[in-house]
Amino acid sequence: MNPHLTLTDASAGASDASPSTPAFSPLYQQIKGLILQSLQASEWKPGESIPSEMELATRYRVSQGTVRKAIDELANDHLLIRKQGKGTFVATHAEHQVQYRFLKLVPDQGDLNTEGPAQRHIVDCKRLRASAEIARALSLRTGDTILQVRRVLSFANIPTILEDLWLPGAPFKGLTAERLSGYHGPMYALFETEFGVRMVRADEKIRAVLPDKTQRELLDVSAHTPLLSVERVAYTYNDTPMELRRGFYRTDTHHYHNALN
Repeated sequence: MNPHLTLTDASAGASDASPSTPAFSPLYQQIKGLILQSLQASEWKPGESIPSEMELATRYRVSQGTVRKAIDELANDHLLIRKQGKGTFVATHAEHQVQYRFLKLVPDQGDLNTEGPAQRHIVDCKRLRASAEIARALSLRTGDTILQVRRVLSFANIPTILEDLWLPGAPFKGLTAERLSGYHGPMYALFETEFGVRMVRADEKIRAVLPDKTQRELLDVSAHTPLLSVERVAYTYNDTPMELRRGFYRTDTHHYHNALN
C-alpha cells in the first residue's frame, strides 16, 4: 500500500473527484478502507498487532483522532481487537471472545462459554462439482470443484447441531476429514491459520422445519421434532463468499439468541 496516498476530505466538491475517489466519504471511513486493504492483503495477519495510532496517523498523514475513529469502527465490526496496555490486534476466531461470533444457539441455562466446547464428529468430507445452486451462493461456476463437509456438534454428549458446509475447492486445497477431526479449536480458526481465509461477516436465513430421515438419525430425534434451520453464507474481505453452511438445530435445551442494535 502506498503510504503517500492522497485522501479526499468529505467536504471536497464533486468536480474534484474521479470515479475511483471516495470524494463524499468521511476521512475516517477512507482510513478504515485503507486499513481493510492491508488486512485483506495479509500485511497484518490474524492475531498480530497492527501499528500504533500514531504510526498509522503518520503513514496516512491524518490526525490520530481520525485513525482512532477508523479503528473503533473496525473493532465494533470484530475485525480488530483492542487489548488494554498492549495495543490493537487483528481479530482471530481463536480468540475466546469471538470464536462463537457466528453461532447464535445458546443453552437455556448459562451460555456457550460455561457449557464448554462442543464435541465434534465429522460424518463426511468429500470433493465434488458445484451444483448451480451452490455455485450461485459461492459466486462460482456450475461444475467448479467444491468441498462438502457434514458434521454433528454435541453438547453434554447430546447431538444438538447437524451442519452441511460447502467450501470453494481452490482456497481449501488439502482440507480433509482427518485435518478437521484432528483440529481442536474453532473451525474458522483452522481456516485462518492453515488456509489464510478469515470469515469477517455472514448472512443468515432462518426457518422452522421437520427433520428428514438422515437428520432424525444423526440428531436422535423423532419425525415430529421441529428443528431450527439456519442457512448461512460467510464472507471474507471484499465481500467474497467463502462458505455456505446449512445447520439444523435442536431447541429442546437451547435457543437462538441474537443481540440487535
